[in-house]
Amino acid sequence: MPTARPVGGTAGRTAGTTAGPAALRLGAVVLAGALLAACGGSPEGGTSGSADGKVTITVDLFGSFGYEEAGLYDEYEKLHPGVTIKQTDTEDEADYWKSLQTRLAGGGGLADVQAVEVGRIASVAQQQADRFEDLRKHGADALKGQFAEATWAAATGRNGEILGLGTDVGPEAMCYRTDLFARAGLPTDREELSRKWATWEGYLELGRQYKTNTPDRSAWLDSVGSLYSVMIGQQKERYYDASGKLVWDTNPALKAAWDASVTAARSGLSAKLDQWSPQWNQAFAAGSFATLPCPAWMLGYIKGQAGDAGKGKWDVAKLPAGAGNWGGSYLAVPRAAKHKKQAYELITWLTAPAQQAKLFRKQGNFPSATGAIAEISGATDPYFSGAPIGRIFGDAAKAAPVQVLGVHDQNIAQQITNALGEVERKGTAPEQAWANARKGVANTIG
Repeated sequence: MPTARPVGGTAGRTAGTTAGPAALRLGAVVLAGALLAACGGSPEGGTSGSADGKVTITVDLFGSFGYEEAGLYDEYEKLHPGVTIKQTDTEDEADYWKSLQTRLAGGGGLADVQAVEVGRIASVAQQQADRFEDLRKHGADALKGQFAEATWAAATGRNGEILGLGTDVGPEAMCYRTDLFARAGLPTDREELSRKWATWEGYLELGRQYKTNTPDRSAWLDSVGSLYSVMIGQQKERYYDASGKLVWDTNPALKAAWDASVTAARSGLSAKLDQWSPQWNQAFAAGSFATLPCPAWMLGYIKGQAGDAGKGKWDVAKLPAGAGNWGGSYLAVPRAAKHKKQAYELITWLTAPAQQAKLFRKQGNFPSATGAIAEISGATDPYFSGAPIGRIFGDAAKAAPVQVLGVHDQNIAQQITNALGEVERKGTAPEQAWANARKGVANTIG
């Protein structure tokens, strides 16, 4: 959530409470080892950086990563007397990234820890490695086995630099309102729905039935932008191919996601809401839409917006047409940071399995640390009608393709969702909207 992250991020994540197992033994073992490697001493030991042993570590994020809400900063400060953590955040990832680029170019105004969305990590690894700390200097090599291979590789520079540690990934499912389904005469059982919408056409057909039968003024889904984002997240190659060549405008999988989104728009299935807008936020409590394609990090956002009144009205089912990934982030340390060593110690702790498992239980942010995934496999969530979220998102994470990441992924995705918004809200002809997307991409990336 981070947007928020308007396109493919871990976006705007707000706090919630997710029930799950409390077993942290494996995470504690890995955590202890990681801290010893990073700090050269006990995890409870002090931190250097000033004459009196006190230091303020600044953290700059987009959306809400949940660290404050889950109490992780307070916990870290208790483990490290003298350390104070000060967080700032920007709601919109695009605004955050633009500001970060300005500060990186000037070398000033940077936090000790800067977040990087997965759609930007290729830019950091391929074009900006000289502006971020190579975490190998602080012992990050020892952490490689803690993360999935794809997560680790994406933040590795051309010369082997380790430029960030993964916070979470975005395995996808479908969140839906059981009360709205019931009023429209649709099944509410998650297993039955998974069979009925095994394909995206099945999902759209249920949407047509919902539109015909619902006694409410609610729509089938929030926006066609969210539909596109989750569908394109099911593809290995989206905007670039494995050789690094731009293929977005000739990629048949992307065109299929575009066509399905256009169909949803022209069939009147969308509530026409800009994700992360105030109107979208209000729509959760108002019941303005019945389904929401949701990566794991969206669970916390739904709880925050729908509130206590939404508990038990939501459920989670398997995504149509197979697994995918939408989002994920990294924590990086700029080379110009004031407290690089202390920043590394903090991000090592925040991304350790124990902390990632805790965030999933409280927020829904699915771990990128492999040890944490096993810990949360049995997690259920009473807010989402007792859905077995550990299994649903865990299975999706295992089956999701290892995506090819490109330097301009986020920029291209933004132009496409902007164009789909024209179809959805202005009635722009799909052919014209596609031409507008092509022009927008050309203007954005050159």
